[in-house]
Amino acid sequence: MFKGSMVALVTPFRNGSVDWKALDALVDFHVDAGTDVLVPCGTTGESPTLTHEENNEVIAKVAKRAKGRIPVLGGTGSNSTAEAIEMTLEARRNGADGSLQVAPYYNKPTQEGLYQHFAAIAKAVDFPHVLYNIPGRCGVEIAADTIARLRKDFPNIVAVKHATGAMDSASDLMGKSDIAVLSGDDSMTLPLMAIGGVGVVSVLANVVPKDVKALTHAALRGDWETARRWHHKMFRLAKGLLTLEVNPIPIKTAMAIKGMISDEMRLPLTKMAPANREKLAAALAEYGL
Repeated sequence: MFKGSMVALVTPFRNGSVDWKALDALVDFHVDAGTDVLVPCGTTGESPTLTHEENNEVIAKVAKRAKGRIPVLGGTGSNSTAEAIEMTLEARRNGADGSLQVAPYYNKPTQEGLYQHFAAIAKAVDFPHVLYNIPGRCGVEIAADTIARLRKDFPNIVAVKHATGAMDSASDLMGKSDIAVLSGDDSMTLPLMAIGGVGVVSVLANVVPKDVKALTHAALRGDWETARRWHHKMFRLAKGLLTLEVNPIPIKTAMAIKGMISDEMRLPLTKMAPANREKLAAALAEYGL
């Protein structure tokens, strides 16, 4: 279920609140574009500044709007195991098809602590879970051995979003486990799929969903020439969306330039600096957007 082009959905805001009308429009946009999976309330969805109630409601609204037309993987992770379980149970009740579980941040658990955290969630909520390994955000990496152990002990832990920036750790994991591996960085999607990855949780798909799907599906069917062509077309834009300023500032700015949403973020995130906005607008124009 969780493979191909999976969009790390932004959370649109207007006047300080979630813009529910814009969120509905984004769901419809991705259904029409053929995106494989919607992933609300991750890093790109600004989950750190959503209240628990908003997090629950965003997932519920996305699932309701999707109406079974497209799977929904809800971000329900926390650095509190009890809170993660509570939000994951709520996501299942509200129609999500699975959960995205980020590594606990700030408290920097040991590998045994990470194992027990994800094990508790997997035992408490019997539906599919995707681990989210992003040490640059969390301060801790889920080791390949820990992921392999979790996959062996809990069949409902079905995939991992690999956002470590290291191909060696992905290769190590794929040699130790049959867990599905998803890219967490658009610029790394093709290299990761070349060694056995099955797709991407994509920031870039917020603006070019058909292109990201073309790349991932070409790779899934072994058409590497086509996949490489899409990789090279999207590479510069993907790097700009991730490096001009911290995610999700560039992608929300790009979507605002395209008239899809407002360019509103929640503090401590701020609007993109004017000079960077000009660079982003130029990159979008160069791409043909």
